[in-house]
This record gives sequence, structure tokens and C-alpha cells, in this order.
Amino acid sequence: MKSLARECIKRVKPYTPGKPIEEVERELGLKTVIKLASNENCFGPSPKALRAIIGNARGVNRYPDADSFYLKKALASRLDIGAENLIIGNGSDEIITLAARAFLNEGDEVVTARPTFLIYEIASQIANAKIVLVPMKAFRYDLKGMKAAITPMTKMVFIANPDNPAGTYVTKSELSDFFEGLPEGVITFLDEAYFEFAKDIKDYPNGLDFFKKLKVNLIITRTFSKAYGLAGLRVGYGIAGPEVISALERVREPFNVNILAQRAALAALGDNAFLKKTLDHAKREKSFLYTVFQKMGLKYIKSAANFVLVDVAADSRALFERMLKSGVIVRDMKAWGLDTFIRVTIGTREENKKFIEVLKKELA
Repeated sequence: MKSLARECIKRVKPYTPGKPIEEVERELGLKTVIKLASNENCFGPSPKALRAIIGNARGVNRYPDADSFYLKKALASRLDIGAENLIIGNGSDEIITLAARAFLNEGDEVVTARPTFLIYEIASQIANAKIVLVPMKAFRYDLKGMKAAITPMTKMVFIANPDNPAGTYVTKSELSDFFEGLPEGVITFLDEAYFEFAKDIKDYPNGLDFFKKLKVNLIITRTFSKAYGLAGLRVGYGIAGPEVISALERVREPFNVNILAQRAALAALGDNAFLKKTLDHAKREKSFLYTVFQKMGLKYIKSAANFVLVDVAADSRALFERMLKSGVIVRDMKAWGLDTFIRVTIGTREENKKFIEVLKKELA
């Protein structure tokens, strides 16, 4: 039977998310499973967000505010920008796909790094764009190399800062040099999903500073999935000029962010104590894992996010499968071409100890 799919769709390798706890428990008959695979907040959501979810649950028979008015208003005030500079998405992932849908024509070129967040490549493939992958240098974005790869056909450049899966970041000076003399028709998509974890690093660039000062085509995205603990509700946001936002809004599905997600995000935004607890914990537990990895003789990449990429010097997929049977879910990096690496999310101290225990056992 003749395939009905577009040729560019046939080339797409669907994104495979981290295994959910329930699936592992069901498939392997386990009663206790810990998940350290998807860079989620180990504390769960903010207590204020939970109260907002419960308090608004009776209203789910109604469609949500299609414009996310109150969430936009709170974000605009927090970020000191206009509401016309904001779009709310079903996770920041959706804004990646909206940008591809709104701006990429067939044959346009997209520049990004290898390895990096896989959705950039998938969204570009769906738009039938040509993807130019610039290898990382020592697990860091090579912005000079990416800028050199820009041609008259280049429409968009994707930069994850901090990066997923490496956890590294580009500096203020590197990003400033990248923007200098950038061709007028190129859109820079700056993905700051892990912004909160990196924002206090001295030379980490806040994309918003560049947005306010420079006249460049810039889209910045952030999310409530990571530091704010709302991954299951899917809510993120994009920042851009009014003309860019208008184009994104034209291709956005109506009612894309549900009522509970909007209310929970609004409440989470006001819980600074919970955010501080999350960030302090991530910093402390990364140090704990670094120390253990050093003692084990394992190489790792210092991370500005809430996860660590570590070279286990073994087949990462086989190790993932073995750890799964012990009730520990990590992320093997085969899909990124990093055959001996796993990525582990920062968990509670108890979860991190369990992870180390199982890792040592399986590597032995």
C-alpha cells in the first residue's frame, strides 16, 4: 500500500520520552520505582500551585481563557515587558513547534548544535527545512561555528541555554559576539527551559537583557515544567517582539493551555520560597553526585541545570535496562549519539543514594 505521509514526515524519528513510573511498575511488577530521567522537580509542585489546582478543579467543565490573560499579566509584570511580548504554550516545547510552523518554509535552513534538544530537529524536519548541525566543542555550543554556518538560506538558529542533555551554557560574551552582525532575516530561538537553575551564575546571560537592548529577531522560551514542578500540566511561555508573537498566535491552537495549568502556574510564580528550596537543593545534590562520580572514576559534565550527564564507560542502553529492573529510571543517551552516557536528574537525597547504589552494582 502506498504511503500517504509527506516525504519529510517519513524521515522524522519520533521523540521518545523518559519511561513513566507507572509503566515500569506495570511491566516489571515492581512496587517501588524512582524516576530520574526527565529533569522533573523531585519535590513536586509548589504547595501554592497544589491549592490552586484543587481550588479550580470544579471549573474544568468550562473552556479555559484562550489568551491566558492573568498569567500573561503576572509574567509581564515580573519580566518588565508588555503582555504583547508574551505567548503562553502547552509547555515551551509547543512554542518550538509553533515557531517552525509560523516561520519555516520548505527548503529554509535551520542551524543548531549536535547533540542538543531533539525537538529542534524534529520540528524543523516536519516543516521540511534543511537542518545544519554544528558539533559541540567539549560539550558546549560552538556559537562561532554556528554563526559561520549561516547562509542566505538560513531562517532560524536554535540555542539551548543551558543545554539539554549536556547541562552546559554559553556565556554573556559568547552570546553577545554571536548577535553582533547577525543577518537581519535570521531568527534566534533561545531556549531557556533551565533558566532558573543557571540565572545566578556570574557569566550566564539572561536572554531578556539582549531582547530589551538589541534589535534582533529573538524568541526566548521558558517553562514551568522544571524548577516550578508543573511538568504534568504542560505550561511554558515565549518572549518576542509583537510582530513575532502575532505570527505565533496565528498558528497556535485555541485553548492550548488548560485552566488548571494556567492557575497553577500563576500560583507557582508567586512562591519564591519553594523556588529557592528547589534551586538550593539542586546545587547541593549536584555537588554530592560529583563527589561520588569522582570516587567511582566516572567522567561527568558540570551542569548548570538540574541533571548531570555522566560517561559510564559502558553500553548506556544495556545499563539503563539493568537499572530499570532495580526500579531506577535514568535516561540513556543513545538517541543523542552518546552511546556510553546516561543523564540523571537531581532527585531527593534518598533517591540519589538509591541511584548510586544501583549504578555501582550494575557497573560492577
